[in-house]
Amino acid sequence: MDEMIEKRKAYIALIAAVIISLAMGLGLAKVGSGFATRSSDGIVVTGSAKVEATADNAVWTLSIQNTGKTPASAVLGIGSGIDALQKYLVDGGVASDQLTLGPVNSYPTEEYINGNPTGRILNYRANRDLTVRTNDVQLVSKLSQNIGAVLQQGVNVSNYGPQYYVSTLSKIRPDLLNKATQDAKSRAEAMTKAVGGKVGTITSVKAGPIQVTTPDSTMTSDMGMYDTTTIKKTVTATVTVTFKTN
Repeated sequence: MDEMIEKRKAYIALIAAVIISLAMGLGLAKVGSGFATRSSDGIVVTGSAKVEATADNAVWTLSIQNTGKTPASAVLGIGSGIDALQKYLVDGGVASDQLTLGPVNSYPTEEYINGNPTGRILNYRANRDLTVRTNDVQLVSKLSQNIGAVLQQGVNVSNYGPQYYVSTLSKIRPDLLNKATQDAKSRAEAMTKAVGGKVGTITSVKAGPIQVTTPDSTMTSDMGMYDTTTIKKTVTATVTVTFKTN
């Protein structure tokens, strides 16, 4: 029995050595960071899979702002700005029921000297948000790029930029996780084959957070990432799998 245990320990140590050499060959600075580690039961391998996706929903918030000497005059200028913005959007192809108006906000601008308030009110500012929600992402992209047409009318518009979302993530995720698991198995098999061993049964599987990034991004987050700035996206899934080794 002791001899079998010692042989098993030696085998696992040999696999660990292969993991390290493979990781170094791939230029990995840290074994286990997206690749593999050893465990008392065998090896722990991280697999990944990705797919390209296209956003099918857009949310675009714009804000009309105005300044006046009184709250009333500040708010008064908001109405004409909203009218001009709505006309631009509707004429551009956005349906009126895809527009949502937020409340009108008004607040004073105080005077500060050396970082201290003087108690004097310089003016009043007012703003109101207008949000577009539609599945026509290309239309929103076009209108956002041409928003200067409203600015040229003298309307003070803050453009926060469209946010693009993929509504089919729940359908994409199962297939991605399956492919990521297969990737982990392929990596485990490659490493154990190098030392004459075989991959055994799976003892545990842990899915990592889904990463939704721009197509050219290499950024990830332990909490998951969801980039909303582009229509074209890359969706990546990772799984960490523990395999017994024979």
